[in-house]
Amino acid sequence: MTELVFLGTSVAIPTKERNNTSILLSHKNENILVDCGEGTQRQLRIAGINPCKITRLLITHWHGDHVLGIPGLLQTLSFSDYKKTFFIYGPSGTKEFVNQILKTFAFQQNFKIEVQEVSGKFFETEDFYLEAEKMTHGVPCNAYNFVKKSLLRIDKKKLEKTKLSGPVITKLKEGKNITFNGKKFLAKNLTYKEEGKKISFVFDTSFNDKIIPFVKNSDLLICESTFGDELEDKAEEYKHLNASKSAEIAKKSNSKKLILTHISQRYSKNPKDILNSAKKVFKNSFLAKDFDKFKI
Repeated sequence: MTELVFLGTSVAIPTKERNNTSILLSHKNENILVDCGEGTQRQLRIAGINPCKITRLLITHWHGDHVLGIPGLLQTLSFSDYKKTFFIYGPSGTKEFVNQILKTFAFQQNFKIEVQEVSGKFFETEDFYLEAEKMTHGVPCNAYNFVKKSLLRIDKKKLEKTKLSGPVITKLKEGKNITFNGKKFLAKNLTYKEEGKKISFVFDTSFNDKIIPFVKNSDLLICESTFGDELEDKAEEYKHLNASKSAEIAKKSNSKKLILTHISQRYSKNPKDILNSAKKVFKNSFLAKDFDKFKI
């Protein structure tokens, strides 16, 4: 199971209810932080999450409200005797920005940091992969997909009845038929397919031709909604999305669920205005709040 925790759902200016942008995706031993706005490590503590569990950081772009929490997080990891290599991924320019952070803030770096500027598929394990696509926001900017692969699973109850054991089990996992003690067993009778899952992150960007193909068939599309529909001109001017445009992306990409985030302080009193605009286009829309959790 994969879990998402929304640590921050505001735009550039945080509010009493909403911190700057950050989301933690947890899958098995991986804890992947998507952006790290100011105050993220405190949000982690409030959520009961140890920052040392973070394995990777995906940076969408280098506007301050998405990255000002990075120096503090790195300092905390250093003080906490972080043992792993800390992987940072981002758009063009990320290596230089991280180098400047390490030069500017005087703390002891006693763990390894590996920085990669990414596009396309950039990390893969046996059961999931990460990929990036360039967006349009006036500065280098990425959207990201977390894709859990479809896997062939063994039906344990059926397996118990066969009394199979040993190396033949590995062949079953590969979908191969086997012969055991002179008896043939068909893989299709002892296995089932666990369908893959796709989670897409589209933060600050104007609408562009790359978004819909990139997030196509997402089980969960997490998309910015900085402006309401009444400020469509402002959204275009500042290269952002409004609520109905995010919903249009969800609908045209055949995504199953849309979660809106990156909500402006101007909607603090009436956040449902954003959600209602989206629901007119895409019914299965939700508005994220800080510390919301979603499992998939």
